[in-house]
Amino acid sequence: MHRSHKPLTNILLSIAILLLSLMLSLVIQQQFQTQALIPAIFVLAVYLVSLFTDGYVFGFVSVLISVMMVNYAFTFPYFKFNFSIPANAINAVILIVVTLVTSILTTQIKRLEALRLTAEREKMRANLLRAISHDLRTPLTTIYGASSAIIDNYESFSDDQKRQMIEGIREDSFWLNRMVENLLSVTRIDGGGLELIRTPAAVDELIDSVLVKFRKRYPDQEIELSLPDEVCFVPMDATLIEQVLINLLENAMQHAEGMKRLSLGVSTDGDYATFSVADDGCGIEPERLRDIFTGAIPPKAPSADSRPRNAGIGLSVCRTIVRAHGGDIRARNLPEGGAEFSFTLSMKEEP
Repeated sequence: MHRSHKPLTNILLSIAILLLSLMLSLVIQQQFQTQALIPAIFVLAVYLVSLFTDGYVFGFVSVLISVMMVNYAFTFPYFKFNFSIPANAINAVILIVVTLVTSILTTQIKRLEALRLTAEREKMRANLLRAISHDLRTPLTTIYGASSAIIDNYESFSDDQKRQMIEGIREDSFWLNRMVENLLSVTRIDGGGLELIRTPAAVDELIDSVLVKFRKRYPDQEIELSLPDEVCFVPMDATLIEQVLINLLENAMQHAEGMKRLSLGVSTDGDYATFSVADDGCGIEPERLRDIFTGAIPPKAPSADSRPRNAGIGLSVCRTIVRAHGGDIRARNLPEGGAEFSFTLSMKEEP
């Protein structure tokens, strides 16, 4: 929503809440012949105004309007302003105090929540920066070392050695390109610069696209598929969800040591669709499992035949994209061995 529309929205919302409270109070007065509940209704109205509007102004104004409404329409003499009667003045003071405290507390709670979210966002950015520094250093060093060796000692290497070094450069360049795509996605979503285009997408077509791109890099890896029997449509930004699934599959290829089986599944339950990627590899260490989607996990020690990789960037992107869709993502170790990453999306078309 544009910033220039915010004040108008707050005004209209405040008026609507106060008018609804007035109408509800009139109905209660007519039906039950009592005014005992009416002050509580206006306290609730002030709470709602403070909750759904910005700052203190609208809450304070709603406090004054509520007191005037109660005195004018629901306090003897009816349909006249009269604060000279001690009972009316005391009721007005009590209502002002209660509604004012409610408004202040509600606004403070909103501000504390905003500060907490900001702190979490900054923590996530710091974790990503730490992970980036590790992930960028290794492939850049490899690319620089291999290219320098080829240029400086071109005649000293055999054709097979040069091919291996060039393949290593291509592999690391591909990795860096994927990382940049992930970083751009998480930064744009986190900063509000990416507008999700959610349209109903066929799950079968989405999985086909994921497999085509995955097999370009891992042509020898078989994937067991488990899909719904019926055609299933899920409202999503298909490009971003495709990126999530590719990230999860590549994460298994890079970290599931000893893996022999890799599976990709989609299941439906009511109004929700669950996507899962599972392997039968080494599983996830308990100390890494808790923070595996935050980018805060420490990098694993490299094995003898592989370069060190950090899953934090790709999995942080996965969490950010899934949450932007209103979904939930989780990871667990399987009882029979291996790990499973899964996320759930609503199948309802929501604005």
